[in-house]
Amino acid sequence: MNTYSLKFIRIERYIFGILMALIMVFAAEFSGEQEIIFPEICALTIGSWISEQQPWAVNKRRIFFLMSFAALFGVLVVRYVNIPLIFQVCLCFAFTGFILTLFKTNFIPIISACILPVYLGTKSWVYPVSVSVMALIIIFAQYLMEKFRLRPVNKFIPCEFNIKNQIIKWSKLLFVFGLIAMIPFKTHQIYFLAPPLIVMFTEFANPKSKVRKKPFYIIGLMTFAAFTGCFLRYILNITLGLSLSLCTFLACTVLFIALGKVKINFPPAGAILLIPMILDKSLLLSFPFEVFTGALILSFVSIFLFKNPS
Repeated sequence: MNTYSLKFIRIERYIFGILMALIMVFAAEFSGEQEIIFPEICALTIGSWISEQQPWAVNKRRIFFLMSFAALFGVLVVRYVNIPLIFQVCLCFAFTGFILTLFKTNFIPIISACILPVYLGTKSWVYPVSVSVMALIIIFAQYLMEKFRLRPVNKFIPCEFNIKNQIIKWSKLLFVFGLIAMIPFKTHQIYFLAPPLIVMFTEFANPKSKVRKKPFYIIGLMTFAAFTGCFLRYILNITLGLSLSLCTFLACTVLFIALGKVKINFPPAGAILLIPMILDKSLLLSFPFEVFTGALILSFVSIFLFKNPS
């Protein structure tokens, strides 16, 4: 296959990713159900559709089950576990570590799926249903792309975890996260640790991860995505009164062009891009700064404290 054909196929994948996010936000606007907006969907399209090789060791059934189960668990925590917010988040973080180990996968976007409803105080069953439906769309579209050779076939090889090392790793992750989270949660500045940043923190904690070699690129990409989402939401939606769907369309277009230029497909950047679409407008001006600060701290803490492969 020649270079032109590969470039055309890549553009097609970008278009599908933009359409997925656009349809999701349009459905939320049309129905009046904000819980339909699931920012991690943009991360999934980057990993499952746009990237040449899927960055996670996971098959299609696990994607559906784990995303659905994580989203449901997050809502159940909000509805029935009456403890301080920081402990709710830590409970979700620990739970995702447990099921990732149980299912022998490194499909860490489920961390964001589980924690986001806790951040937003979401009690509606619409959220887990929406996540399940979108997960089905993601895996069905991935199947079609593989069938028609728009992307390489994803071959699932289960992760071979050492259970003792996994327990130590997740206990350490939970402890370090809890310490870092104390000040932001105490001061109600929780988006210094926005859910996609927690996913990034977990990725950087893997000594084998390639992103550890380019921390400043990743920090810059996360900050750029946050700024793009906030800027377009503030100017187009809040100032000019235009739809969130238009903001989403332009934001995804800008980010995907940037990903093509820097040649780094880092899925959490897609999730952080769409977080501003569900934030209160009073938080938009500070959100990019919070993302930059959180990304800076979390990435280098992870690199410093997690040096030995599990």
